[in-house]
Amino acid sequence: MGQFQGFYPRIGETMALAIFDLDNTLLDGDSDHAWGEFLCHKGVVDPDEYRLANDRFYQLYKEGKLDILEFLSFALKPLSEHSLDLLSQWHAEFMQEVVEPMMLPKAEALLQQHRDDGDKLMIITATNRFVTGPIAQRLNVPVIIATEPEQIDGRYTGRVTDVPCFQDGKVVRLNRWIKENNVSLDGSYFYSDSINDLPLLEGVTHPVTVNPDERLKAIATERNWPILDLR
Repeated sequence: MGQFQGFYPRIGETMALAIFDLDNTLLDGDSDHAWGEFLCHKGVVDPDEYRLANDRFYQLYKEGKLDILEFLSFALKPLSEHSLDLLSQWHAEFMQEVVEPMMLPKAEALLQQHRDDGDKLMIITATNRFVTGPIAQRLNVPVIIATEPEQIDGRYTGRVTDVPCFQDGKVVRLNRWIKENNVSLDGSYFYSDSINDLPLLEGVTHPVTVNPDERLKAIATERNWPILDLR
């Protein structure tokens, strides 16, 4: 795999599923937290109150202690208060001003090398699809499994549909997708930075840690999993 070759040998020419976490893996930052910050800067939400809660949830996430439903109730509420047209306008600004500087050339090179190897690329992320769908498109990754915010009559409701794509929920959502699309996990890769993704890392053929947090780094070292630096 070019500059990344060697951390796992490729056996044969069989297409593999190459799965990537998004935040702090393919991006140099967390798009979910950054969207909250963006809303504060825009004055869409009360900056002091919202930032305090946003930072608290992010810290709980990093500690592996996040109550995902409590967080989603908080994070999806602003979507329910504005039209899709206005939200789309804001998101375009967010992409240009915030997400583009998070792009990592080494991450894009890794994606390209999997493409060159004939692998099927997927992003799987706890961050909701409103935030992450356009980022996946920017990265030219055709499949994204994300937390799904509910829409009724062309507006977000502030609620979530389906299983949140978080911790064990990522495994549930991926296994369903695999069954529906008749795809195998044989030879699969999963790249992540977060201890929250341990259940899925343990479920693929080739777990790879990327700039991992301290808890995940310790596990990767103990289990001899590759540790990549894409920064």
